[in-house]
Amino acid sequence: MAKKTIDQVDVAGKTVLMRVDFNVPLDDNQTITDDRRIRMALPSIKSVIDRGGKLILMSHLGRPKGEPSDVEKFSLAPVAIRLGELLDKTVAFSSDTVGADAEAKAAALSDGDVLVLENLRFNDGEKKGDAEFAGKLAAMADVYCNDAFGTCHRKDASMVAVPEAMAGKSRVVGHLVAKEIQYLSDAIANPERPFVAILGGAKVSDKINVINNLLGICDAVLIGGAMAYTFSLAKGEAVGNSLVEKDKVDLAKELIAKGGDKLVLPVDTHCGDDFGDPEGCNKEIVPAGEIKDGFEGMDIGPATSAQYSKILASAKTIVWNGPMGVFEKPPFDAGTKAVAQAVADSDSISIIGGGDSAAAVDQLGFADQVSHVSTGGGASLAMLEGQSFAAVDLLDEA
Repeated sequence: MAKKTIDQVDVAGKTVLMRVDFNVPLDDNQTITDDRRIRMALPSIKSVIDRGGKLILMSHLGRPKGEPSDVEKFSLAPVAIRLGELLDKTVAFSSDTVGADAEAKAAALSDGDVLVLENLRFNDGEKKGDAEFAGKLAAMADVYCNDAFGTCHRKDASMVAVPEAMAGKSRVVGHLVAKEIQYLSDAIANPERPFVAILGGAKVSDKINVINNLLGICDAVLIGGAMAYTFSLAKGEAVGNSLVEKDKVDLAKELIAKGGDKLVLPVDTHCGDDFGDPEGCNKEIVPAGEIKDGFEGMDIGPATSAQYSKILASAKTIVWNGPMGVFEKPPFDAGTKAVAQAVADSDSISIIGGGDSAAAVDQLGFADQVSHVSTGGGASLAMLEGQSFAAVDLLDEA
């Protein structure tokens, strides 16, 4: 699945249209509260401008509804300012995406210059994958670069229709997407064994296809989070007031039958009787499947943490997606902490699949002790499901 990267293209004097993920959080004053996504795009950006290329950056931000107030609320203008600070140079910004301002500023670029286009989602054509909208974007550039892994599983115009419109020109991946493909696709195609997956989060329904796919590839799939209670219900056990998906019980039964010894479920549960007050509520640790009425499972118990840690200690490849419990609320962060510690301590290739797991690893201070933290929750899940991405498939082979 290896793709040609931006470093392998001669960009001197050429215009590069790069899809980045600048979907950063903004406060009510339009101040960026976390610029990590901008900083992560810097290696690909510098690869172009340091070699004399002209760079046009396009991204979405949030989910604008097409109201006039959206223009200020979801504008990429603060991103262009922050990028200029990080690069220590002036970064141009166009007040539209494909209109007169964008065209004029793109045409005025000199070698080494950078232009940020206004939010792609201000145009209906982006979500619709519209060819006419894509054609206007494509006409501005000589090279297309995809460095937005978080949207690689989508069919948005900037991801698919733009590179389609640029057939015959160089169409490559940036550093972030190249790294994601290397880690995630290699882990699935050719893992060092034992290969262990840890899947948490609230819903079985979100992870059905992932569990199914990984049961066919992994040596063990460890289950945590609220989805464990749906499996418990499928075994006819007591789940108290725990979050369950009753309509997924039959499916959970099928996965238990298919998984056999590979599917590892919690052996104990840390429960509480008030989700809203995790510190002050009554708490108890019970064997899995013995949760009392009035209590709900909030985390895996210490015996499960120990069992999972032991399995992870001998793993050579680990993929983790989803926390083990309500990790934002002590003391129900203990299971997620124990698993994060075990992953960090192992000498495996460890891949954290975006979203809540990435937030947990970051929050708990283990981000530097794992091999790779994915930049895309939905995209990494889709890759673990074994999906192919049109946005990546149509790019140039290495």
